[in-house]
Amino acid sequence: MTKLIINNIRLSLDDDVVALKSATAIKLNVDVHALQDFKIIKQSVDARRKHKITMIYNVSATLDGNHTIPVDQDIRLIADEKPEALLPGNLPLKTRPVVVGSGPAGMFAGLILAQHGYRPIIIERGANVENRSRIVAAYWKNGGLDSETNVQFGEGGAGTFSDGKLTTRIHDRRCETVLNAFHACGAHADILYKAKPHIGSDVLKTVVVNMRKQIEQLGGEFHFNTKLTSLKISNGKIKGIILNNHDEIATDVVVLAIGHSARDTFEALLLNGVPFEQKPFSIGVRIEHPQAHINQAQYGIEASIPKLGAAEYQLFHKIGGRTAYSFCMCPGGIVVASASEQGTIVTNGMSEYARNRDNANSAFVVSVEP
Repeated sequence: MTKLIINNIRLSLDDDVVALKSATAIKLNVDVHALQDFKIIKQSVDARRKHKITMIYNVSATLDGNHTIPVDQDIRLIADEKPEALLPGNLPLKTRPVVVGSGPAGMFAGLILAQHGYRPIIIERGANVENRSRIVAAYWKNGGLDSETNVQFGEGGAGTFSDGKLTTRIHDRRCETVLNAFHACGAHADILYKAKPHIGSDVLKTVVVNMRKQIEQLGGEFHFNTKLTSLKISNGKIKGIILNNHDEIATDVVVLAIGHSARDTFEALLLNGVPFEQKPFSIGVRIEHPQAHINQAQYGIEASIPKLGAAEYQLFHKIGGRTAYSFCMCPGGIVVASASEQGTIVTNGMSEYARNRDNANSAFVVSVEP
């Protein structure tokens, strides 16, 4: 059996998976029935020619029998790849590891630790998804901000009330592990192959809860409405954490997955001698426009074809050594209030899975250097 990846298969918007499999067989110069384990691994839209928009696919397949593989830069053999092994330490842990924060970084740290038998304790200053959804809905309706449970703080982190875009610019085999974990917890299968995958705010809530339950089933433990307020350090080594100014958990390992807005936690860590490093910070505005206008600009006469969905865009402009650029563009979404501190105004964008709201929105920002 020969395993292959076949790239850059171009189809019309009317073609389906049967046509895709047939086009793959033609490219390989084999009968379509010779293709086994056929799978789409990437799907993207080529809208450069508005009068003839096409879909571009990368697929994987296994060929049965003996076949001569055409010499083509779009066709390559693949070996059986095993997931990259995580190397455990060589000293037994005396205490359970603690993860501070239950955003994407914290949840995946907790999941990997739980899968390897470490029974992590996950600390989250905000509420669980069920209670958080109710509190955030009340904030959007009445304007009363809960500074501990809001759009930024709580189970799932800021991503729970966002588009759920899974954007990455790195090429790491472990990215597939992350996507598979999201899919196993309830995200739609198209995140596994779309060039610009997104889960959707409505689906994310279910995904986050399912991931929490999986961690708990593996021996992990969640503490919601519980804020890290100090550390216990002895001879330069972590010995425990202080929660809500009085509770204590003894631990030798702390994973800080606290996001970028927990300023009171940053201050507490600084007071405990934890080193920090400055980095650029982006600031700007959120802009909104009719989604129909964006669809027309991107897709032209094909804009109404359902298969294309809501169009996206990405813009940047560099002048004087600095760049202004679009960020977190939400097709068919809404702009939401997202403050986490009293007396502040913060906006964010979010889209549900269908991306079928009337407007598109995007942040437009510029980097501020330290």
